[in-house]
Amino acid sequence: MFYNEKYLFLIYLLLYTSKYNRTSSTRFSKKPSQFTKHNIIIDDDYSWLENTNSDEVVRWVNEQNNFSENHLKDVTKATNFLFKIKDYDYLSTNGLPIKKGKYFYSLYRLDKKKPSVLHYRKELNDSPLELVDPYKVYKDKNVLLNGYYPSENSKYLAYKISPNGSDRHEIRFVDIANQKYLDEVLKDIKFSNVVWNNDDGVFYKKNSNQNFFTKDSTYQLYYHKLRDIQEKDRLVFDTTNDESNFSFFVRENKLFVFETNKEESNTKYHYIDLTDETFTLNEFSVNKVDDFSFLYFKDDRVYFTNTKYDWGDIRSFNINDSNKETSIIPQIYTHLLVDIDFTNDYIICKYRNLGNNYINIHKYDGSFVRKFEAPMEMDFSIRFLDSKTNELYVTFYSNTISYLNYRLNITTGDTNVYYNYFIQPKPTLFPFDHFENKTITYKSRDGKDVPITIIHKKGIELNGNNPTLLKAYGGFGSVSGPNYNVGLLHFLEKGGVYAFAQIRGGGEKGRKWHRDGKGLKKMNSFNDFIDAAEFLINEKYTSSNKLAITGGSNGGLVVGVAMTQRPDLFKVAVPKVGVFDMAKFDQYTTGKYHLDEYGNPEVEEEYKSLLSYSPYHNIKEDINYPITLIITSENDDRVPPIHSYKFAAKLQNRKAQTNPIYLQINSNAGHYGKISNYENSVKNLDEFYSFIWEHLNE
Repeated sequence: MFYNEKYLFLIYLLLYTSKYNRTSSTRFSKKPSQFTKHNIIIDDDYSWLENTNSDEVVRWVNEQNNFSENHLKDVTKATNFLFKIKDYDYLSTNGLPIKKGKYFYSLYRLDKKKPSVLHYRKELNDSPLELVDPYKVYKDKNVLLNGYYPSENSKYLAYKISPNGSDRHEIRFVDIANQKYLDEVLKDIKFSNVVWNNDDGVFYKKNSNQNFFTKDSTYQLYYHKLRDIQEKDRLVFDTTNDESNFSFFVRENKLFVFETNKEESNTKYHYIDLTDETFTLNEFSVNKVDDFSFLYFKDDRVYFTNTKYDWGDIRSFNINDSNKETSIIPQIYTHLLVDIDFTNDYIICKYRNLGNNYINIHKYDGSFVRKFEAPMEMDFSIRFLDSKTNELYVTFYSNTISYLNYRLNITTGDTNVYYNYFIQPKPTLFPFDHFENKTITYKSRDGKDVPITIIHKKGIELNGNNPTLLKAYGGFGSVSGPNYNVGLLHFLEKGGVYAFAQIRGGGEKGRKWHRDGKGLKKMNSFNDFIDAAEFLINEKYTSSNKLAITGGSNGGLVVGVAMTQRPDLFKVAVPKVGVFDMAKFDQYTTGKYHLDEYGNPEVEEEYKSLLSYSPYHNIKEDINYPITLIITSENDDRVPPIHSYKFAAKLQNRKAQTNPIYLQINSNAGHYGKISNYENSVKNLDEFYSFIWEHLNE
């Protein structure tokens, strides 16, 4: 058959575009629109995408997903990461159960297509018994079990479930001893702890939002008596008129309620004596200097910390006299107090110092008992203390080493690996020294020493040509640690480099590190991230043509700012559930709680600061931005998908944009994506690392 040159060219063009999907379906979707704030006129040509329920937006979302899914199928076929991801997952070890109340709890995957099932055991070495199967409850493979809470005497278990992945949950109950589901269901639960009043009932926060993505309205605390219907639940505390936020918990027959006003400038401290059925609210005073943070309550004493000492300390006062405070555990300068566990006899403190983690154990008078250090820059989670043997059960892990379970004897200092019939030893996937894992510092543009963790296979040549993934979070004072990840493991084994920058805005170097990267100083956070990229390039770990960046939530904002401020530094960007429209972030769901972190758009100076870095508003018409995969979820009511929709549309719909911009919208999922079952989880890892690997090696 004869083919002329024109026909051959069309075939070539068709094959090329089907592989790389360079043309997006969002062309010509601009609808000119403007709004004015503080006398600043803002073009918002994609505000029509805020109407997420409209037929037009639904069609657009479907087109975007089809466009992205076709490409993700191509890259996953090309890289074949999935085989190794499943293989590594099968060969990885598991952590210890969690002890809550009398019993030990574990989640097991019984069916790869369905959610994990919660089991319990009375003794650590007992056979596990099935307790909550989310699929049996809801007949939906995407349902999420979000938390579980045994009653005071472990007679009943309350559990939170998310039918659609969003932050709006249900509370259901099960009779533990009889392994029997109870009929009652509590609905419209949001951002809520679940605390028991003995074995009789639970306290919970109820949400009253009518529109899914409007400003959050979780203002009411209710008490539910077990085996009643929700309509009979008792309203205990209500901040609807003040729109203030509150937290609550129970200790020693007292329900504590801490209320922060909507301006985030003042907190009131209350407690209710649960032995009094009137549920009378009592206010107690606190010396509010330096941002008081409650930690624990025991024997009429409040244990707390605040921002007076940047690296973290523990102090105490009697609940009836807050002026007489006592120092229990002073700060250790440059050693960050990351976490605290209070047991009947001990205060267990977790510290970090430039990648090295350790445990200090103290008595309640502050006296030092014992120190245990984590090996090989590993992190750890404290699972439980066996008071009979005085042994602390701990699970160690790192980015490249799966879970190692140990018993730490507080009396003798002995450390022993723990195995049983259900937690069996497995050979390590790689020798412990197979990967080089180091935490060092680099200089920011204003002279700060910023920690960065860098991991790569031992002995690789640092020639500036290594595919590299740079990640950060950098917000809300969060302290980021390693996360064992079999997708990352394969990326590293193939010769990739992974770097995590502990930028300002996070809490990795104490509370001042957070303060120096929030509000009007937020740009420090983004500059630190950009400086991390330049450091990796200058030190020959990689080059701008081999560098990918990623981050989720606040980390998604970091990526959005970096790629719009310095597009020349990056080949690939993968922001996940990011905040991109900083002019309107406070108008949706939880945004109003983040004014202290980002700034208040109603204050002119802060509004101008927000606009100076807002990714959506800093897209330029004449710039070709990096190859980008924007990931969001249709039911994310923490960072609504509106941010990602508008950011993607504006990036796509410009003549200068020749690099592809993909938008992936997870259906029936929330802020954490489609993670309900094994198949979804490994698919996410496969797509993410395949996308990065394929484009960094084009």
